[in-house]
Amino acid sequence: MREHIAREDAFALLQQYNQEPFHIQHALTVEGVMKWYANDLGYQEDTEYWGIVGLLHDIDFEQYPDQHCIKAPELLREAGVGEDIIHAVCSHGYELTVDVRPEHEMEKVLYAVDELSGLIGAVALMRPSKSVQDMEVKSVKKKYKSANFAAGCSREVIERGADMLGYELSDLIQKTIYAMRSCEESVRQVMSQYQNERTP
Repeated sequence: MREHIAREDAFALLQQYNQEPFHIQHALTVEGVMKWYANDLGYQEDTEYWGIVGLLHDIDFEQYPDQHCIKAPELLREAGVGEDIIHAVCSHGYELTVDVRPEHEMEKVLYAVDELSGLIGAVALMRPSKSVQDMEVKSVKKKYKSANFAAGCSREVIERGADMLGYELSDLIQKTIYAMRSCEESVRQVMSQYQNERTP
C-alpha cells in the first residue's frame, strides 16, 4: 500500500489554491473516477491513493493556468506531498505543458479520463436528467464528434490516453460513465455543502 497525504489534508490543499465551484467539482469527480478505476483494475489497496492523485491533479490550474503542471510541483512539495504523487499529477500534462510521461497504469488512467470526464459531464448537463445515471455511450459519441461541443476537452488527448491503456474509445467511454455514476451523488452532496458555506 502506498503512503500518501491524508485525504482531508489533500482536500484542504486543493481549496487553498482553488475556489471556483467548477474546479472543485471537477477535482472531486476525477477523484471518484480514479477510485473506481483503481478497483476495476485490481489496485483495491491503493484506491485512496489513486483518488488523492485525482483530487490534486489540477491544483495549479485556477491560479496559474499558463503554468499548468509546471507550478504544481512547487505547491505540492510545500505541502509535503510525495514525489510519486507529484510525478503522477504532472504526467497528465504530457506533451501539452510538460514532458513528464505517464508511466504507471494509474497515470495513464488519469491522462485518459481527465478530459473525458469533463466531456461526459458536459453531455450530462444537456440531458433532462442532468445525470450520467441514464447515459449511454452513443450519446457521448454523438457529441464527441461535434468539434464545437465542449471544445476545451481535447479529443486528441482522450484518444492518446485510450491508446496508452490499450482500450477502444467506446470501452474507455463506457468505463468512465460507470465510474462517474459511482461518484455522482457524493460529488453533488459535497458541492451542495461547499456552495452553502460560500454563501454569505
